[in-house]
Amino acid sequence: MSSSSLSTSSLSNSTSTAALRAYGWDDAWAAEFAPYAAQGLLPGRVVRVDRGQCDLVTAEGIVRADTAFVTPHDPLRVICTGDWAAVDAEGAGDPRYVRAYLPRRTTFARSTSSKRSEGQVLATNVDHAIITVSLAVELDLGRIERFLALAWESGAQPLVVLSKADVVPDPVGLSYLVEDVETVAPGVQVLPVSSLTGEGVDVLRAVAASGTSVLLGVSGAGKSTLANTLLGEDVMDVQAAREVDGKGRHTTTTRNLLVLPGGGVLIDTPGLRGVGLWDAEAGVGQVFAEIEDLAADCRFHDCAHESEPGCAVTAAIADGTLPERRLDSYRKLLRENQRLVAKTDARLRAEILKDWKRKGAAGRAALEAKRGRAR
Repeated sequence: MSSSSLSTSSLSNSTSTAALRAYGWDDAWAAEFAPYAAQGLLPGRVVRVDRGQCDLVTAEGIVRADTAFVTPHDPLRVICTGDWAAVDAEGAGDPRYVRAYLPRRTTFARSTSSKRSEGQVLATNVDHAIITVSLAVELDLGRIERFLALAWESGAQPLVVLSKADVVPDPVGLSYLVEDVETVAPGVQVLPVSSLTGEGVDVLRAVAASGTSVLLGVSGAGKSTLANTLLGEDVMDVQAAREVDGKGRHTTTTRNLLVLPGGGVLIDTPGLRGVGLWDAEAGVGQVFAEIEDLAADCRFHDCAHESEPGCAVTAAIADGTLPERRLDSYRKLLRENQRLVAKTDARLRAEILKDWKRKGAAGRAALEAKRGRAR
């Protein structure tokens, strides 16, 4: 190919993908897509998935495509809102098919509530995980820690938004609530926001403008209201939460990817009833960074932070610098994550069984020693 024809081809490709830049397309994605472009396929970003089909935004506009060729048995590898995919060009047939999707930069996944404990991908290629927590109900710090663990594990930067800040008109009271959340969110910005008064909206809009953001939270947290505020129009349906417990119905039933007028892309998700961890040990460690820092100073490297001598963690609890609730939550999330991983890791299952036997033997030995002293 001559240099002139190569230049013309590059210009054509640049022009055809210019419309995708608003959705996050960049030179790195273009390089990843090059082998598929050579096959005559089009790049597109998945904006919605529904019953074996998906909507993608392409240089041709929004197209509907079948996902039969990218539906593996592993639920963590099914195509998801946020994916960049290779789709048939116009005229390739009816229906058009998604042929592949590009390697994901980040993946936000949780475990399902099913007894099979499968993973479920909620959103991909996300830069900011906006964890939405309503101030209209009592704060659930444990749930916030769960969301944060999943967010850190995904590779995205978390942000905790305390929505409906207008229901706490006292600035001092609001500052105390922010401090409570900051204690469980080290390294994470905690932002009070009110779509009614506009408090915090400009800061949130600036964060969302720099990449792809996903809104996460339980039903009634105010995600759809925040989405409409960022979009500048009522795109997402909104329903009032119950006054008794602050819970709302699922006004968002699918994960939708939307371009924001001030720049950036937003993925709105349905409210999550369960926030199960999925292989999130590193994320848990990030959320409880102060405990892991303390653990480095324990006398024993395998300290369980229970009754061992020289434990820096229990010492911090004794002197009041570490709340006991934090250690309890840390242990709970680690145990839960370990159980889930063990279901798919035979070596880990064997190690856990060995540890249980060791602890059981130690307990029986202690009991026998106690009985001997009693005699």
